[in-house]
This record gives sequence, C-alpha cells and structure tokens, in this order.
Amino acid sequence: MNVKELDPESSPQAAFGARLRRSRAEHGWTQDHLGEQMGYSSTHISSVETGRKLPTLRLARRADVALGTGDAFEREWRELRHGALLEGFPEYVGHEGRAVEIRLYEIGIIPGLLQTPDYARVLADSAVRRGAITPEQAAERVAFLAERQEALERQRPPMVMVVMDESCIRRPIGGREVMDAQLERLVEFAAHPTTVLQVAPFDIGELRPFDLPVNLLTMPDRSVVAYAESQTQGHLDRDTTSVLPMLTTYHQLQAEALSQAASVAMINEVRKGTP
Repeated sequence: MNVKELDPESSPQAAFGARLRRSRAEHGWTQDHLGEQMGYSSTHISSVETGRKLPTLRLARRADVALGTGDAFEREWRELRHGALLEGFPEYVGHEGRAVEIRLYEIGIIPGLLQTPDYARVLADSAVRRGAITPEQAAERVAFLAERQEALERQRPPMVMVVMDESCIRRPIGGREVMDAQLERLVEFAAHPTTVLQVAPFDIGELRPFDLPVNLLTMPDRSVVAYAESQTQGHLDRDTTSVLPMLTTYHQLQAEALSQAASVAMINEVRKGTP
C-alpha cells in the first residue's frame, strides 16, 4: 500500500497511520529520522503509517514524545483499541483496573481475566469466521485482554472471586492442548492468596440465582458497580438500589457453589478426561 492508496477514513488503524505521517511531514522528518527518535526502524514506521501494522501503546507514547503532541497519539491509540470492543466495555475496564474486589460469574466460557492467550485467540478467531469482527479486531481483542490481565498484577492486587458454571470447564474450546492448558491455568489461579475460584455444578439446578454473566466491582471507596452485556452493548450500573441486591445474590451463589478445594478437584478430573 503506498501513500496515495491510504484512506484515513477506511479504519481507525488507517487514521492513526495517516496522523503519524502528517505529523512527521510537518516536522520535515524522514521515516528514518522519526524511527531514530522513537527507537523503531524506518520499516516499522512505514508499516504503521500505511496501516499494515497495528500501533502499540508504547509506540503511541513515543510518538507523542518525539513529535511533541502531548497525549494525542495515546488517546487515538485507545480509541483504536476500543473500536474492537463492545460499547460500554472500555468504561468497565477503567473501573476494573482500580477495583479492590472483583466478583465474576460466567456461563459457557472461561472468564476473560482467567483465559490463556491461546483460549482467547480461539474465541476471537471463531468470531472472525462468523463475520462478526475483522482479523485485525480479533488481534486487538486478544492484546487488550492481555493488558487487562497485566493491569491486575499491581503492588496491591485486588481480591478476585470467580464462580463459573460447570459448563465453562466442560465446554471444549480449541482442542485438547488448548483446553488442558486453560484448565491448568484455572488451578494455578486458585492457588493465589488473593483469589477464590468456585464451580457452580449442574446439579444445583434451580438454586442457581443468575441466568446471565455477572461482573461486580468494589471500588476503593467501597462503592459497588455492576456490569452487564447484551449482544450489542454493555451497561455499567452504579445505582445502589439495583447493585447491592446483586451483591447479596452473588453471596448466595457462592454458598451453593462447590468449595474451592472441591472445584479444583472437579477441574482436575475434567483435565484427565479432556478429549
């Protein structure tokens, strides 16, 4: 793709590249010179400018420093990354990164914060095959998930409590190798001092209080926010009159679910029988 063929309106990725090229031209710099200032090769700069390569947060921040653009490139990078995400989800992730307690309930798939890269990639690639997202957006989703997971590895990590429906560990995703590594990841997660992992078995039947996934965050000021998704958008709820009853219901779910020890035992049994 040459400069004449680049259409900034074609995608957020192309818009980022066009802005980088325009800012470089305003300084009268070559790609070689900008690359030297940012610590990248001229080939890498060219690939970003023409939309062939996704920009990273590191690149965006270095572009802002080199070109004196404040945080313009970082903000555009965040908008680009969020374009592959469900509406409302980026706002939730911002709260998630500051939460002191995270409570999750999931049905059918392993919660994102516990997914291995290979497991996450299989799910993203499946969405590409269905035509729901582009290959570029699939790559963005997987990379963004990795950043969410890294954000929780801070000096004072949050307490993370996860209840998974039994379907999460029994639904095969990506074949034996991918699924076995994912189940091993769950066992490792359960061993951390700031985590609790429970499986809600099928046989609790009508005692399962939730029919949809649940995300509950306790913030540093002890306020609680909830996040829920439909097929098209996500919604963050801060209204205590609706959120606090969900917290009570979550505690009831934990009471009906298997203990962490029994949950890990079930996961290990499933690992032995992974087809």
